Amino acid sequence: MKLTVNSSSSQNTANQRLFILVSSDDIHRPESTYQINNLKASIEIAQFKASLNESLTLIGQVNNHANTALIGIDKVADLKPAKLAKIAQTIIKSSQKKFKQISIDISALPAELHYLFALSLTQSAYTYDDYKSKKNEYVLEQIDFVASQSSLNDAQLALIAAVEKGQSTARNLGNCPPNICFPEYLAEQALALAAEFPDLLKVTVLDEPQLTELGMNAFLAVSKGSDRPGRVITLEYLANIEDAPVVLVGKGVTFDTGGISLKPGLGMDEMKFDMCGAASVLGTIRALCESKLPIHVVGAIAAAENMPSGHATRPGDIVTTMSGQTVEILNTDAEGRLVLCDTLTYIKRFNPAVVIDIATLTGACVVALGSVLSGLFSPDDELANEIQTAGEQSFDRVWRMPVIDDYQEQLDSPFADIGNIGGPKAGAVTAACFLQRFTREYRWAHLDIAGTAWNSGANKGATGRPVPLLVQFLANRANVNG
Repeated sequence: MKLTVNSSSSQNTANQRLFILVSSDDIHRPESTYQINNLKASIEIAQFKASLNESLTLIGQVNNHANTALIGIDKVADLKPAKLAKIAQTIIKSSQKKFKQISIDISALPAELHYLFALSLTQSAYTYDDYKSKKNEYVLEQIDFVASQSSLNDAQLALIAAVEKGQSTARNLGNCPPNICFPEYLAEQALALAAEFPDLLKVTVLDEPQLTELGMNAFLAVSKGSDRPGRVITLEYLANIEDAPVVLVGKGVTFDTGGISLKPGLGMDEMKFDMCGAASVLGTIRALCESKLPIHVVGAIAAAENMPSGHATRPGDIVTTMSGQTVEILNTDAEGRLVLCDTLTYIKRFNPAVVIDIATLTGACVVALGSVLSGLFSPDDELANEIQTAGEQSFDRVWRMPVIDDYQEQLDSPFADIGNIGGPKAGAVTAACFLQRFTREYRWAHLDIAGTAWNSGANKGATGRPVPLLVQFLANRANVNG
C-alpha cells in the first residue's frame, strides 16, 4: 500500500474517493475548505451528527470531487486508538473493491494520532485468499492523507510501510494451512527472505541430527512424535553488527495436537496458529529488511510439529536439556516451553544485548488478559518499560505479569530438576518461570501472545501481532522514531 501526505487534496478521478473526517465539535468545518454546496441542508436532512463511524455521502456537492463522504469521529477529546481502528475498517471496507486510490482529510485528527491512524488503515486493508478458487476483488493501491499540518513524515511513512509488509508476512504464515506450513516450510521462507536481501540477512537452518549433537533433547522430545522433522532457524540481520544483537526467539509449533496429552477435537483446527510467535519473528525481520533500520538483530525460530505416534514423548518421560538441566515432562501439551528452552540456551552464542521470546504459550494467559493485551513477563524493569512504551506507541499493547521466584516451587519435580507444568494455579506465570530458568545469563523478556495472535469466530485469522510492537521497540533502540 502506497501512502502519501499532502497539504491539499488533488482533483479526484473516477478511480478515486475523498473521505473527510469530521468531529461533532466542528461539523461544518469541511464547508469552507472544500466549497461544499448545500452542506448545512444535507446535514440537516440526513440528521448527520458526526458520531463515531457515521457516514454521509455527498453526490455532486464537492467541487472537483465526484466521490466524497464525510466520516464522523465524534468528539476529538474522546478519540482513542481503538476508535481509530474502527474508522479505518469502515473506510477500507467501503473502498477496497471500488477504488484504486483514495484521499483522506485527517485535519480533524490530533497530530499525535496520525501515525496510528495510518497504521490502522494498512492493517485493515489485509486480505488472504491464497487457497480460494475465487480471489478477493481488491483494487485499492494508494492512500493520500490530506492535512495542512501533520506529524506524518517520510521516515514514519517508510516505517508504516515496513510494518505493513512484516505484519502481512506474519499473518500469511499464520493463516497458511498446516498441511503446507511444516517446520521445513518455515525454513524455506527464511531462506527465501535471505535470497531477497542477501546483503542484510544471514540464515542458518539446523536439522535434527545437528540438534541431537547439540544436546537439544527437550526440543527433540516434541519434534520426534511427527514424521515432519523439526528445525531451528536463525536469521541474523546485519545492518549494524558492531553492537550486541537484540535476539527474538519465536515458538514455531506448526500444529499442536497436544501429543499424547491429546487436545479436544473441537477447535483443534486453530492449533495451526501455534506457530504465530515464529511468524512474528519472520515478519519483524522482513520489516527490518524493508526499513533498513540500523540495528543488529537475530531472529531464532524453534519449529516443530507436536503429534501423537509410537515415537512420541510420554507423560513421565525425563529429558536432559541443552543447558544440562533435566525436565520431567508431565504434560506433552506443554510443549512450547520445551522447544523454547533449548533454543533460549542455543542463542547464548550470539552474546545478546537483550532477548525477547514470543510464544502462543498458555491458555491461562487468554483467561487472564483475553484478546486485547499480550502478557509481558520480565524480571528486568528497564526492559519491561521499553516494551510497554513501544506497545503504547504502536497500539500493540502488553500487560506486565509477575515472574518471581515465589512461583518456582510449583515446578519442582521429585524425579528431575524441573517439571514442565506447575499445576492449575497461575499457569501463565509458571510457564514464564520455567523459561526463566534458561535465561539467567542475559537480559530477557517473554511475550505470551496466546490471546492476541489470532481471532476466532467469523473473523478467524492471524493478527500479525506483535510485529508492530517489536518493530517499534527496535526503531526506538535504533533511535529511528519517525
